Formats: sequence, C-alpha cells, structure tokens
Amino acid sequence: MTRRHFTTLGQGLWKTLTLNTVIAIGITLFGDHGLWDNLVYSQCIGLSIGAVIDVGRFFFLHDWSTQMRRLLAIVPIGVVLGFFFGNFVADLILGGSAFHYWMTSPHKAWGMLFLSLVAGTVLTHEFVSREVLAIEREKAEAARRQASEAQLRLLETQLEPHMLFNTLANLRALIALDPVRAQTMLDHMIDYLRATLNASRADASRPHTLDSEFARLEDYLELMAIRMGPRLRFTLELPDALRQCCVPPLLLQPLVENSIQHGLEPKVEGGSVRISATRQGELLCLEVEDSGLGMPPPDTRRAGFGLQQVQDRLRTTFGAMGAIKIEAARAGGTRVSITFPLKS
Repeated sequence: MTRRHFTTLGQGLWKTLTLNTVIAIGITLFGDHGLWDNLVYSQCIGLSIGAVIDVGRFFFLHDWSTQMRRLLAIVPIGVVLGFFFGNFVADLILGGSAFHYWMTSPHKAWGMLFLSLVAGTVLTHEFVSREVLAIEREKAEAARRQASEAQLRLLETQLEPHMLFNTLANLRALIALDPVRAQTMLDHMIDYLRATLNASRADASRPHTLDSEFARLEDYLELMAIRMGPRLRFTLELPDALRQCCVPPLLLQPLVENSIQHGLEPKVEGGSVRISATRQGELLCLEVEDSGLGMPPPDTRRAGFGLQQVQDRLRTTFGAMGAIKIEAARAGGTRVSITFPLKS
C-alpha cells in the first residue's frame, strides 16, 4: 500500500471514531443507558462496520472506474455483518446481551441498525469521493508529465541540429585555413555525434546524469579548442558527489555555445569558459562563466535561440522551481547560472 492509502485510512479511522462518539452522545441524551455503555457499543459497531466494508473493498473492488457499483452490495452487507459482530464484541466487554435488547425493544434495535446503515453509507461515500479525486489527480499528473516529456523531446530535436550546424560552419572555415586541424576536428566531431546518437537511442526512462552532461560538454569544447586554438581555455568543475544527479539532456550545451560564439570568438585574444556544478541546500546550481566581451547594452539584448531553449526546458521540467540568472562576471565576461531541485 502507498503512503496515500495509509493517509486515507488514517483519516477515515479518525472520522469513524468521531462519528461513533457523536452517535453515542446523542443516544445517551435521548435514551435510557449511560454514556459509557453507549460509547462502547457505538465504537464496537462503527469500527466493525468499517472493517467489514474495508475487507469487502479489498477483495471485491479492484478498479474504481469499472467496479464501483459493487459498493451497492458491499455497504449494506458490511453494515449488517459489522452491526451484529460489533454488538457481540460489546457484549463481551460489558457483559450485556444484545439479543435481549432485540427482544425487549425491537423498534429501537431496528432504529440502531438503520442509523448504522446511514452512517456507513455516509462514511463510504466520503471515502469513495476522496479516492476518486485522488485517482483523477494522479491521472492529471501523469498526463502533465507525459506532455512535459513530449515537449522536452521536441526541444531536444531542435537543439541537436542547432549545435550541429554551428559545428559544421566552424569546420568549413577551418578546412581552408588548416586542413590537418580540420581533419582532427572532424574525428572529434564523429566521436561526439556517435555518443549523442547512442544517448538518443537509450531507454527514455533511463536518467541522464550530470556526469554524462559534462562528458558531452568536454567533447564539444575539445572541438571548439581545435577551431580556436590557444584562444580558448576551458575548465569543468564537477564534484564527485554530484556526478549521478539527474538533469535534462543538453541543458548546458546552448549556454556554452553562447559563451564561445558571442563572448570569446569575437574577442581578439579569446578567453576562458568555466562550467561548474554546486549544491545549494536542496537545489542544484549549474554555472557557465566566461571572460569574453561581456553582456551587450540593455537596449540591444534579446533572448537568442539557445537561451530561450534553456528557459523553456527549465519551465517544462521544473516549473516555478527552475530559475535562470544572467549577470556580468566579476572579472569581465558573462555568468549564467541555473538552479533547480536536486534529484539523483
């Protein structure tokens, strides 16, 4: 049983005890017996009815959507069996005789049975309503996750060609300048695409770890280092404790591309880019910081393709819990940090 089932059963038990107590108080105010006797009978009968109905649901009600009508038989049968069993238990506790009560006051006895039927029906209806609502919420959540995963896969299919076209453009420019380095870059590119293809064919239910994300970034940066030579320096900082954390695939790729394309390549002397992962409480923080040209003036800024993809992926995967922050780095250049709940 899941935690939700235990929570629901606990809430139902508390409500049953409360209702039994209220019934006992009402019988005491308008009846002949004392509160203690009425309380014992009421609790024994109410708990017995609830237990019998729960057993009936467990054995005969497995699919709420198709078998709910079985409650029309489970509830009244459960009430009758639980009523007489509860009377039997209360007789053992108090040393009384429910059979004698049926003989001397049959109208009151039938009234108690009817009251038990009403109470059992009310509690069962509330339980069923909560259960159906919980099932609908689970279905809605599953549908939301499927929609999010579909949108995420669509974003990935848009990102892969974007990265590929940029790399091919760099390779085309390098062929005329340095064929040997272009050949080396092509070899690295083949290795990178092979790793990317293998990842795309993997089981979708298999998590994408931060270790895999950084390994793919390293492949990409090696490609760019061949293109830019000593003008590009890069650092990858991934603590061992965070290597198995789960992240959306290609989440950092567009941020690194932006750092190189808009920050480092236009700068004559080039510069460095640092990619790091840190833990901030229950959040994972990923940063891409470069020493490039820095952020453009506010009136000329616009969200490019890569940055927009990162924002969309964070919103799709983490909702309001995913955040992105873009700011000027202390030593010049730009720093982009993204945070989202830590998962492993």
